[in-house]
Amino acid sequence: MTTAEYTVSGMTCGHCVGSVKEEIGNIAGVTAVDVELASGRVVVTSDAPVSAADVVAAVDEAGYTVVPS
Repeated sequence: MTTAEYTVSGMTCGHCVGSVKEEIGNIAGVTAVDVELASGRVVVTSDAPVSAADVVAAVDEAGYTVVPS
């Protein structure tokens, strides 16, 4: 198992959280996505490392932005 943490900006409600979880969850190998609305913290758990570019693209598809760390 591998975990990676990201910060996502622009989420304002539970629907936003659901959209981000759904898009990231569609990435091959992802087994869990935990999103904290207040902080924008997103933790992605996967069977193997997932490309950060894939996560950024999924978040963009949901309509939000990954904040560079």
